[in-house]
Amino acid sequence: MGKDWFGNARYGLFIHWGIYAALGGVYQGRQIPYGAEWIMKNARIPLKEYRKLAETFNPVRFDAGYIVRKAKEWGMKYIVFTAKHHDGFAMYDSRVSDYNIMNTTFERDPLRELAQECRSQGMTLGIYYSQMQDWAEENGWGNDWDFKPDKEKDFQEYFYGKVKPQVAELLSNYGEVGVIWFDTPYVMPEDLCRELRDYVKELQPDCLVSGRIGYRLGDYQEVPDNEIPLLPYRKPWETPMTLNDTWGYSSVDDNWKSADDVIFKLVDVVSKGGNVLLNIGPDEQGAVPQESVRVLDEAGEWLRINGDSIYGCTEVIDFPYENRWGKITASKDKLYMHVFNYPKFPYEILVTGLKTKVNKVYLQKSGAELTYYQSYEPARDEYRFRVILPESGCSGEVTVVCAEYEGAVEIHDTIMS
Repeated sequence: MGKDWFGNARYGLFIHWGIYAALGGVYQGRQIPYGAEWIMKNARIPLKEYRKLAETFNPVRFDAGYIVRKAKEWGMKYIVFTAKHHDGFAMYDSRVSDYNIMNTTFERDPLRELAQECRSQGMTLGIYYSQMQDWAEENGWGNDWDFKPDKEKDFQEYFYGKVKPQVAELLSNYGEVGVIWFDTPYVMPEDLCRELRDYVKELQPDCLVSGRIGYRLGDYQEVPDNEIPLLPYRKPWETPMTLNDTWGYSSVDDNWKSADDVIFKLVDVVSKGGNVLLNIGPDEQGAVPQESVRVLDEAGEWLRINGDSIYGCTEVIDFPYENRWGKITASKDKLYMHVFNYPKFPYEILVTGLKTKVNKVYLQKSGAELTYYQSYEPARDEYRFRVILPESGCSGEVTVVCAEYEGAVEIHDTIMS
């Protein structure tokens, strides 16, 4: 697989799924604030009570083949599945802890099924593992209502007794793993984070380690949830995003992003050199919420036509001015201008500062060539690249304009002494 796949992929599917889906964000008739997957901690549900969710957990509608097929249709290039979230319940066949999905009525390993489908359908598999928080373990971080305060816990006992053995299972029993996605390192000692990172590389040298291993030890930077930086990072980066306001399934959260929202955020992130890892939260039955499917289907239609402006593209960070009409991504020989605010008469978009000679400009969707002008004004020392668009946009969609060029992109330096 190598390591270049991550920078070319640009778009992945996150799957937050666990026994917390059975509660759907509601406990004792009350909606619990913040993420539905955090409900055990936020509602301070006793472990003895919470574990009972596993007794009736039987997600018979889970279909790994369907999820991987849909991810491909949606334009995603990798999938990250939550093998163990903060509640400590393993969504795979773990011999380290009997608190796992094989000890439910379901008695199936969804991670194994997903790994097989990823291999069969040519999808890169990633695995999420919460390495510090574990509300089911006496010495795991986070549960101070069943156990002693975190500062009094023997975290090393938990680390060597559960974390490293479970990571060994995940990287030994499920074939090639593209990325292991650690999370919430909090105050985990740096030496243990480094040991865990090195252990991953020992087991699977090509497996990427997410930035949330902590202490800048990851292979790429992970930015805060649902955030997009103002400026690009100088190393590969990714932003995890939700489709509504939660990660795990919620029966009461209907604040769904639109397909246009998804497309804008994806283009914005890629224009700054990053990846989007967009989440779905299957329900207690294992079914993907229909509203998630609807939004991602619509965004996927746009990507089928305009994917060349996303996959393998990167930022063009040195333009001196913001483009009021939209965002730009670049490949080795093309600029892709994403027009979110379609101009009025004379239907012109302007890029200031491009010195590189453009050879051809056309609409990505239809291939129709467009009139364009490049000029330089010596008195103001200013380069202008203007493109004339059709009078009407592409049926209300985000219009993508492709400009072909030769050589490297050269941007005029506007800093004056």
